[in-house]
Amino acid sequence: MIGREVIESLVPHAGAMCLWDEVIAWDATRVELRSNGHRDAAHPLRSGDLLRAVHLCEYGAQAMAVHGGLLARERGGVAPPGMLVALRGVELHCARIDDLPGPLECDAEALIASDDAQQYRFAIRHRGTLLAEGRAAVMLRQEPVP
Repeated sequence: MIGREVIESLVPHAGAMCLWDEVIAWDATRVELRSNGHRDAAHPLRSGDLLRAVHLCEYGAQAMAVHGGLLARERGGVAPPGMLVALRGVELHCARIDDLPGPLECDAEALIASDDAQQYRFAIRHRGTLLAEGRAAVMLRQEPVP
């Protein structure tokens, strides 16, 4: 199991904006993660005293970043920064998540991965119940060649 400290070293998100607490499992094409921060009254995505289900898209996007960071670290490098450019086929199966006891779990799988873009499928569950699912596309920023 990989903890929060390592996750924060792999992604550009830090502190409370790093939404995942641990990597449960991962391989070359997928990652499984767990988080408990959705109940935190100081969660940075809360508004109007709620954490809405639409924010699970950010959880899915961060799952991609964690996986990319793990793959880059395995190759001895660092993942390039990315920009979320599209969400497709997103289905939300609840209205809010701040009132759910116990951890959220995510399964994300790379569908397309190249040097400059990625597309992943993600599914986020709570105690086995599907909360959100969809696909996310990210463009990766490549450093200019000198």
